[in-house]
Amino acid sequence: MQTGRAVRKHIVWAATLAVVLLAAPRPAHAVSKEIIELQTQVQQLLDMVQRLQSTMDTKFGVLQNLTQQTADQVNQMTTAVNTLQQKLNTQNDASGGKLDTVSGQVQSLNDSVDELKSRIVKLDKTVQEMQTQMQAAQQPPAAQMPGAAPGTGGSPAGGMAPGGPAANAAPPLQDTFQAGLRDFNAARYALAAGEFQDVVHYYPLDDMAGSAQFYLGEIAYQQQNYQEAVNQYNMVLEGFSGSAKAPAAQLHKGMALLAMNKRDAGIHELRLLIQRHPQTPEAQRARTKLNGMGVKPTGR
Repeated sequence: MQTGRAVRKHIVWAATLAVVLLAAPRPAHAVSKEIIELQTQVQQLLDMVQRLQSTMDTKFGVLQNLTQQTADQVNQMTTAVNTLQQKLNTQNDASGGKLDTVSGQVQSLNDSVDELKSRIVKLDKTVQEMQTQMQAAQQPPAAQMPGAAPGTGGSPAGGMAPGGPAANAAPPLQDTFQAGLRDFNAARYALAAGEFQDVVHYYPLDDMAGSAQFYLGEIAYQQQNYQEAVNQYNMVLEGFSGSAKAPAAQLHKGMALLAMNKRDAGIHELRLLIQRHPQTPEAQRARTKLNGMGVKPTGR
């Protein structure tokens, strides 16, 4: 573009100089064939300049048109990108709300599964007791020990036989756990804590003991006693690692540590949850929390 302008400038100067020279008064005898040829060449140069000017004007107009079209396309693309970003943000917000809802539903489902397991265990115990009673009924009655009073069942001192009411002082497992859940949902935390502690104390090997231990941590968490909550969640992770509540216990332990401003410990706990239980809703919530903090979930 600059070279074309320079060439045009030189041609214009040359043509102007030639016109000036030709316009100067000359004697009639000075007109010759050479001057006529020079005039012809000057006219040709002027024609070339005009054609060059016309061509450059045309190309410049095309270039301006292309530039305007490119600017319009860029503006359209910017608008489309902004619209897409807004849609993505809206979808992310909606997904976060749906995730919380699904997590609550999964939590309720886990509770229902725990209750069903408890009923199966209770039914199994009932069947075993019935089998024991049937076997006892089929056996002949034992001979009464000498010196034993009638109706004492062979106990020399007439005391209560092992397995009597005194040995069955434990509260019913299912009723106690359900009472704890009702009191927890009603925010009667003191009553719920006592009922869950009874489940853990009297039925330490039952699956529901792990759930009861988890809810002891939940009670402390709801009361913002985060250190006690961490201790209770640790009991779930250490004593009931196979419990269905283990992922939730680890998630809430990480949240409790973050609430105590123990950022590194909380991040470590959430990453550990993702590593141990990658496909659970709790792991997805941990990823969402870490991403919101600007932290990579994998730790790499």
